Amino acid sequence: MDTTQSSPAPARVVAVPPAPPDPPDAPVHAEAPARHRPYLLDLFALLRPHQWVKNLAVVPLALLDARPWSGAALLRTGWAVVGFTLASALVYVVNDLADRERDRLHPVKRRRPIASGRVSVAAAAALAGGLALSLLGWALVGPAWRWWPAAVYLVISFAYARGLKHVPLVDAFIVATGFVLRLAQGALALGSGVSAWLALCVFCLCLMLSLGKRRHELGAAGLAHRPALRGYTRAFLDHLVVLVAVLTAMSYVCYLRDDATFASKAPLVMLLSAPCAVFGLARYLQVLLVEDGGAEPVRVLLRDRATVVNALVWGVLVAVALLLSHHPL
Repeated sequence: MDTTQSSPAPARVVAVPPAPPDPPDAPVHAEAPARHRPYLLDLFALLRPHQWVKNLAVVPLALLDARPWSGAALLRTGWAVVGFTLASALVYVVNDLADRERDRLHPVKRRRPIASGRVSVAAAAALAGGLALSLLGWALVGPAWRWWPAAVYLVISFAYARGLKHVPLVDAFIVATGFVLRLAQGALALGSGVSAWLALCVFCLCLMLSLGKRRHELGAAGLAHRPALRGYTRAFLDHLVVLVAVLTAMSYVCYLRDDATFASKAPLVMLLSAPCAVFGLARYLQVLLVEDGGAEPVRVLLRDRATVVNALVWGVLVAVALLLSHHPL
């Protein structure tokens, strides 16, 4: 009897053809257009409406020292807010057009309408043209020669987009300067001056938020999206953020002491607002340095409960001081 076992036949290997390569111009990490998302909603998203709170918060700061308050003053302030909202929206659309290839390399920004392909370049360019015409109409209809802060904002923003955003420190300082220009636009609309201490406070606060955002990006986005990060380290940014936070608190206190006319009418009320300012700065530093947040400063400040409650208390104190300054007891 033959006990030799025949070896099993080798398994048949089926060759699987390789997948065809992507075309050379295929976007990296680009997502397929979301068909279920309304096209108009994508166009509106290009304007970044969640960022409009910057204009609503900074431009009306000029009302703090406006004398007297009136319906006309409020309307002029609203006019300034509308102008800067148009200017900032135009900058956002142009930046997204210019950065669409770089945004496709970013884990979050690749979902933006242009970078993801949901909005075409032609449609975005048409939207930018419409915003530019609307901004021109805003400047012509409004008070003569009181639109220069918005014009300067556009110039430095486009210079930022063309290359200055790649220069360490300069990039953050330009962003903070844009908020001082918002304050100046509000003051011009009211026909009043701008407190140097208030302008310094706004500049330092926004510089702190801008540096905090870069600190977060240093560990999250890498150098591919923001080459200016080569000029930063976490330790360097930690020192800068704390330094600027101290300058913010000092300039706010100096504003209350020297320039805020309503503070002299209600010194105790305004004295109580100083701890609110310090707490707000401390809470942001906690979010940034302890919780490693700060990617989107606007969203962080609006969603953090401690920050929102503190801001409401601060707002109530300022409102009471303003009422007492107009109608002393």
